[in-house]
Amino acid sequence: MPLRTLLSCSSALDLLTTTIYLQLAKISQLRSTSATYLKYTMAKQQISLPAKLINGGIAGIVGVTCVFPIDLVKTRLQNQRQGQQTYKNMMDCLVKTVRSEGYFGMYRGAAVNLTLVTPEKAIKLAANDFFRQYLSKNEKGLTVFKEMLAGCGAGMCQVVITTPMEMLKIQLQDAGRLAAQQRKPASMSPTKLASTRVLSRSYNAGPSAAASALSATQIARELLRTQGIQGLYKGLWATLMRDVPFSMVYFPLFAHLNRLGQPSQDQSAPFYWAFFSGCLAGSTAAVAVNPCDVVKTRLQSLNKGASEESYNGVVDCVSKIMRKEGPSAFLKGAGCRALVIAPLFGIAQVMYFIGIGEFILDLSPFN
Repeated sequence: MPLRTLLSCSSALDLLTTTIYLQLAKISQLRSTSATYLKYTMAKQQISLPAKLINGGIAGIVGVTCVFPIDLVKTRLQNQRQGQQTYKNMMDCLVKTVRSEGYFGMYRGAAVNLTLVTPEKAIKLAANDFFRQYLSKNEKGLTVFKEMLAGCGAGMCQVVITTPMEMLKIQLQDAGRLAAQQRKPASMSPTKLASTRVLSRSYNAGPSAAASALSATQIARELLRTQGIQGLYKGLWATLMRDVPFSMVYFPLFAHLNRLGQPSQDQSAPFYWAFFSGCLAGSTAAVAVNPCDVVKTRLQSLNKGASEESYNGVVDCVSKIMRKEGPSAFLKGAGCRALVIAPLFGIAQVMYFIGIGEFILDLSPFN
């Protein structure tokens, strides 16, 4: 074979090799670009506000349905005064409630919670994520202080829904306790029996009448008619005192606990670890702010039992409880509250991280 032919074949081979190499490099670059784009797209989907709202709403409905009877017990235990105890403990309250009001008596006030818990949980979770993303613009992560700041912002946003929801729910939940107290003639005060306002008539008529006559709509209309919009926001400062510290404790603690379950920085923790982290962080934060929850419950109870006094603001409530019932009164219902909050936030985090909202949005024609 002539030398010129060999050189020509060698040049052609080199050209083919170079072409193949360039094509492989281009394919590799495209794959790298596609991976980067996919990662960017997933990040954009993770911060989708509609998905967060759907996840928070579904989580709230499922959680409230599971733990509402314990929340009812918590309210009744916190409203008991020293020397006028209708219920001895959580189990005694559950048993007496079922006996006197039936199974569905444990879900008195649940309709209010189920209606308003969707926007409440949606605002709480979405606001926390929004503040976390805003405070971590430099992509260097969040310090504990910034995590607490994000939780503070979330707690302040949610009280717009939480305050009227808790206000209406407490009236319905406490009706059975007041009715049970009225069945004890010796403990009734004549002055209390004489003062029957519109909102308390249903309580004074006994448990069956209370269940049929009292409704959240009736209470809301009466409050709006007599006190205006501020009537629904009674106990706002006490709610802020409870929800802001709760979020400041819960969200940073959950983030750090959940991070312990991550196999690596690029992988998220499994759902069962998210559930465990939500339960532990929620119960810890719930017990920590229980004194504020006791004050809020007392302030938002419109109707009092026999010889139960009223309070003029947060300071007056704290001083009277401390003077007449002692420091232990601020821990009333702490166990029940921990049992309510733990599964509630555990379920919420599982729903949130599974991404049901993203799945629903993918199936939506408006996606």
